[in-house]
Amino acid sequence: MTRIILFNKPFDVLSQFTDKGTEGSPRRTLSDFVKVPGVYPAGRLDRDSEGLLVLTDNGKLQARISNPKFRSPKTYLAQVEGTPTDAQLDQLRKGVTLKDGATRPAEVARIDPPDLWERVPPVRFRKTVPDAWIKLTITEGRNRQVRRMTAHVGLPCLRLVRWSVGEWSLDGLASGAWRDA
Repeated sequence: MTRIILFNKPFDVLSQFTDKGTEGSPRRTLSDFVKVPGVYPAGRLDRDSEGLLVLTDNGKLQARISNPKFRSPKTYLAQVEGTPTDAQLDQLRKGVTLKDGATRPAEVARIDPPDLWERVPPVRFRKTVPDAWIKLTITEGRNRQVRRMTAHVGLPCLRLVRWSVGEWSLDGLASGAWRDA
């Protein structure tokens, strides 16, 4: 039977079970939170991003979730610097051209600030620069794609939380916690 684990990855945690980084400064990894043998992440989430990471012991499912050809929708809540204009959101909806090529169109909407856990460390706030939240769904998963897309349209990302992958979501799952799907 396939095991599927939904993990709410905190900020500053690597999306792998071991740290092959620099000696002497160990970084937190999945093994600090998930003590289940034989499961591996289906896709990645950057160290400075938070949210849903799906882990499984099924290699075919792992590939299906992470391979862009299957167009598995991934929804993110992004706190951006600035106030999104209709023109900026329309650019994201049409897809933007990044250094590695054009992105697929995204579903995008302005949202009220979500009721999320506190991030440690907190996001820096500047009194002179407004910020806002958007909800963005993509069907790809390029390296730092959402951050690059929002920056491309003039909305640098301050905080990024992956809320859902396909049918699975973070609903009711605290930062650092996991549950079987």
